[in-house]
Amino acid sequence: MLYPQANTARAVMDLSGFWSFRLRETDPWQTIAVPASYNDLSPDPAFRKHCGLAWYRTRITLPSFFAGQRVVLRFDAVTHSCRVFLNGEQICSHRGGFLPFETELTGLMAPGETAELTVEVDNRINHDTLPIGVENGIAFFGSDNQGITAVEAGKRLQEEKGINRPAFDFFNYAGINRPVRIYTTPKEYIRDVTLIPSLDGTVKFEADAPGIDPERISLTILDAEGRTAAEGRGVSGEIRIANPHLWEPRPGTPYLYTAVFRAGGDEYSLPLGIREARVEGNRFLINGKPFRFHGPCKHEDSPFRGRGTDAVVNLTDINLFHWLHANCFRTSHYPYAEEMYSLCDREGIVIVDETPAVGMWADEHYGWNLAEYHAEVLREMIRRDKNHPCVVVWSLGNEPSTDVYPEKARDYWMPLYRLAHEADPQNRPVTLVGCQNIYEKDLTIPAMDIVFINRYYGWYNLSGDLEAAKYALRMELDWWEDRGKPVVLSEYGADTISGLHGAAAEMFTEEFQVAFYEAVSECLDERDFIAGEMPWNFADFSTEQGPMRAGGNRKGLFSRDRRPKMAAHYFRKRWGQMEENQNGLKT
Repeated sequence: MLYPQANTARAVMDLSGFWSFRLRETDPWQTIAVPASYNDLSPDPAFRKHCGLAWYRTRITLPSFFAGQRVVLRFDAVTHSCRVFLNGEQICSHRGGFLPFETELTGLMAPGETAELTVEVDNRINHDTLPIGVENGIAFFGSDNQGITAVEAGKRLQEEKGINRPAFDFFNYAGINRPVRIYTTPKEYIRDVTLIPSLDGTVKFEADAPGIDPERISLTILDAEGRTAAEGRGVSGEIRIANPHLWEPRPGTPYLYTAVFRAGGDEYSLPLGIREARVEGNRFLINGKPFRFHGPCKHEDSPFRGRGTDAVVNLTDINLFHWLHANCFRTSHYPYAEEMYSLCDREGIVIVDETPAVGMWADEHYGWNLAEYHAEVLREMIRRDKNHPCVVVWSLGNEPSTDVYPEKARDYWMPLYRLAHEADPQNRPVTLVGCQNIYEKDLTIPAMDIVFINRYYGWYNLSGDLEAAKYALRMELDWWEDRGKPVVLSEYGADTISGLHGAAAEMFTEEFQVAFYEAVSECLDERDFIAGEMPWNFADFSTEQGPMRAGGNRKGLFSRDRRPKMAAHYFRKRWGQMEENQNGLKT
């Protein structure tokens, strides 16, 4: 599914702005902003706590000059599922809160006509959604009131009130989180395009343009100055760029060509980065050179907007990544808005692209019934992001329990691993991010192309004792070294209250956060098979309330409003030295 684009053949109409909104069908309509999460846009606590259906409404008018065009309504993401109505009639529905969907308006509205657009959104999560939700109460505590505890009785009440809770540690922001647009194409149009570049300048291409004569389909590659670098014709084929410039992550220059597809009267262009990502032994290679990931994981999270897409927030974050000398992040724990990938293509920041499979803890359910839906989400993510040079690894999910039922976990995850390789035209490496577990029993994480592990020695376990934490981490890293794979420490961190200081480096102080990272870095720097470090997290972020969370998760290198803590300065110095040392390679 191609990102909406205005050009000589296509028009785009952005529906962002103020819509009408209500939490219940009996409520009066009130004003809401789109795109944004609705949860923090009102002081009414019902917005923050809401669980279930809610409704958006606006009026749309198709311009008269859309006549003769194919007209499409597109939602970049609605969390977590929705139904869309035009003048009261349902026109489409979608399951999943982090990927786009669209439906044709051609034939449903005439150019020059005005109609009422209503979107029914549902933020409920359970064992059948991605991400996973916790189902409280009745199913776990029997059908009568005999012998249950007061806590169990309270959970029954939560169930009766329709409350469900995330099995993940970030706030369940909901609503129309990403832009809504109407766009046009000619009646004969380009439906999809695929680019597969090679380091020698060869570019394989494919255009999905149903009903158009292949002789009327062409591809032109323009260099960064707009000069023609290569040309080809047909539905698919191979062309060659002479003396190609490579797309390199920072501190190199992320050189981008422009690929212009034309088919009949339609046109579509997209950036082309000539880049190769692969694993060789215990090294991760970009363009044939060893690459060391160094950059914090992050969330789509900011004050006021929640998970709502905002170009200013995106650019601010990426400029702070440059300030840190960071070269990467993981889209923890869901695919991000496409605008961020396009920005990273331009800015040379590497992305590990992750599905929303988070919260899959081992119990009788575990989400074993989700394999078919999980595969669909994985295909959609790869189909959307396949042409971005910034994407170098696919992540199947985050922190499933792979050691409690190791054979069952392997049987669930390995078909998805194979699917990722089959679905990706560029055949990027694939991983699954492992949680703190009995790693010796794990049959799944060691089988990935590159090993990503989340470890919190010194925080959630061995709390505050950094000497014991180093001992335990070294002991585990010795085990991983024998697996012969590149290993990335994909999460590690300590909750830190901005401005809390102490003469002694004790937990929650800024001094302890720095001491924690110094201890982990000491262990990582001893081992050549370590392919990266991705601290948790870039910035503090919102979570459900709970006894472990004071206003959210405070593990950020920055506060939620992007003010640096001492640890941000620590990594700025550390990663700056890595950049000077051939992008992090030891000499």
